[in-house]
Amino acid sequence: MALVRMRTRPENWNLANSLFQDFDRLFNDVAAPVANTNGYPADLYETDEQVVLEMAVPGVKVEDLDISVEGRQLFVRGKLPTSEDGNRRYWVKNIPTGEFTRTVTLPNGVNTDNVEATVQHGLLRVALPKVAEAKVKKIAINANN
Repeated sequence: MALVRMRTRPENWNLANSLFQDFDRLFNDVAAPVANTNGYPADLYETDEQVVLEMAVPGVKVEDLDISVEGRQLFVRGKLPTSEDGNRRYWVKNIPTGEFTRTVTLPNGVNTDNVEATVQHGLLRVALPKVAEAKVKKIAINANN
């Protein structure tokens, strides 16, 4: 009786595996900058009265921030100074420098005429009030016994 080696994978397995690795690499290269957004994390949430964007902007001066609304798009632009020291040889460089832009799509029902923005301890807070139609309305319940 002769022993015959059985194939455990299809012949084109390496090609398919390579293709999947290429897609993973492409997705990671494209999606990582979108998810990270230049190292400035942000939260967008709503309360009964307003929609709020909170964004970490450590080291960014108030005069170097620009906030604008166009339609339903909220733009936050800023600038961190770059290092002027040409003698540095970085081993690791993760601190963002230069200009950045963050764009957030706002939900419907936001009043963009009365926007308030504050910066405190490196946290930018942009509060956008809701229009009257979008605010939560409490409805009283009558007990008819």
